Amino acid sequence: MSSDYEFSDDDGDYYDDEDMIDGTQDDADDDMDMDAYNEDFKVDTGSKRKSYEIEYESLSQAAVETSMRHDIDHICGILGADAGTAVLLLRHLSWNKERLIEKYMDNPTKVTEGAGITVPEPPSTATPVRTRASRSTSKGVPSKSKSTAKSKDEPFVCPICFDDSPDLQTLSLDCTHQFCSNCWSAYLSSKIRDEGEHCIRCMAEGCALVATDTFVKSVLTGEEEPTFVRFQELVARHFVSCNPNLKFCPYPGCTNTVSCPSASSKSSLTTVVPTVSCGARGIPGQAAGKETSVAAAKEHKFCFGCPIDSDHRPVVCMVAKMWLKKCADDSETANWIKSNTKECPKCVSTIEKNGGCNHMTCKKCKNEFCWVCMGPWSEHGTSWYSCNRFEEKAGVDARDAQSKSRASLERYLHYYNRWANHEQSAKLSLDLYAKTEKKMEDMQITSSLTWIEVQFMKKAVEEADKCRQTLKWTYAMAYYLARGNQKELFEDNQRDLESAVEDLSELLEQPIEAETIPQLRQKVTDKTVYVSKRNEIVLEDTANGFLEGRWKWNVPIEGFDDPDEADLVN
Repeated sequence: MSSDYEFSDDDGDYYDDEDMIDGTQDDADDDMDMDAYNEDFKVDTGSKRKSYEIEYESLSQAAVETSMRHDIDHICGILGADAGTAVLLLRHLSWNKERLIEKYMDNPTKVTEGAGITVPEPPSTATPVRTRASRSTSKGVPSKSKSTAKSKDEPFVCPICFDDSPDLQTLSLDCTHQFCSNCWSAYLSSKIRDEGEHCIRCMAEGCALVATDTFVKSVLTGEEEPTFVRFQELVARHFVSCNPNLKFCPYPGCTNTVSCPSASSKSSLTTVVPTVSCGARGIPGQAAGKETSVAAAKEHKFCFGCPIDSDHRPVVCMVAKMWLKKCADDSETANWIKSNTKECPKCVSTIEKNGGCNHMTCKKCKNEFCWVCMGPWSEHGTSWYSCNRFEEKAGVDARDAQSKSRASLERYLHYYNRWANHEQSAKLSLDLYAKTEKKMEDMQITSSLTWIEVQFMKKAVEEADKCRQTLKWTYAMAYYLARGNQKELFEDNQRDLESAVEDLSELLEQPIEAETIPQLRQKVTDKTVYVSKRNEIVLEDTANGFLEGRWKWNVPIEGFDDPDEADLVN
């Protein structure tokens, strides 16, 4: 008796998406038992979503365009408009269907004029003055019949390029402002390619009419078809940017989108780090003949809740942005100046000590003071090269400010140096990937292992790289955590993970020797699983802390309770 769940190897091949980076597989390794290989790295993940993970959905551009068509059809059915008009109305009101229907029902003329669908009506003829203006306006905008009659008498001259060829092809919107097809093509291409515009108005000066998608498509034909594809992408990007539940993938060349409603509100970002993936890998459009490395084929992961284009778990978005701002601005440069220089007590000029004597003379105001206590030098008597007078009132405030500034700088540098170290290690991962691939090839040559069996090295490098990303952001979080038991437990988990990652990195750097390959494979495999578990513990505990409200901060952070006075750090 056969079971419904039985299957044979002939029914289909199993491919691990992390193993098959370039979509190909060596046929010589097809007979390898993948179950035995995967058993080395098996971690009981279960079907339950972890506390540091978030529910989201990856969408292709085609799926986004399908959602756009649903909105367009909805508006067409309610307002009785055609698709071209409906899409311009929706784009004008940021794809807000309810707001569009409300405003359209209230004043349809104002909405259509604002969307660039119709031109404003000429001034009213209520007074004689306006009547004369109306007559002059009507003469300035000839009817189609008069335009046709005029074209028979004299050739059409394009207002842009002044081409008057007899066979010149002209195009116009509903405003009847005619231009040659070449000028229209160049104008649309420039707006789309150079300016990234999806709302393109008529070329005539002062005309606010917007070109419909059908018109744009009819102009951008032949060699300009890629430009129209870019136009469709811009329209899809505008739709995504107007929907708080959607976010476009920030990776260059990627057109995928992520839907994550649970992270669309600002309040939700205080309890979760919405790290998502668009489902794509590598660099879109990369030449097929170009060798694709493991690093170049990384999964597109980014934060849904903030502009940081990387995974910054375990720290929440507000803290991550504060840390990056602190590292980028000149606040720490000023802090360094405060820590390594002093100000003249009289004229407040900045002075740096460049000698061993404590007797300082300001070059600006000629004031003489002691570098140690900042007090007047006249009170020191004969103590020329040492100062034990720490009780002078004049120098107490200066010494306190100097000590606080120096302690603040040392504290910042402690966390920043470790943060920068892991960031630098991540940048060097490209070289590590290349070295690892070379070692994997050497293992095949010097041992009986197949290409599938040496994949443990690649998995170890990927796990080390992922954990260093976690460690980097743990130092940003630790900098802002208030002192206490919770911070000590956090740093204990941080220390255990860092120690495990360094041990794994040391194993990866070991030279390959034929007789020690089996032992090395076992050690690397065991350490990879251990590092993965330690990383999961850090992420899980931190995420649970946000959900439970356990974390206290030493600075005010938006969305969290104000810190206690004792926890504040100047």
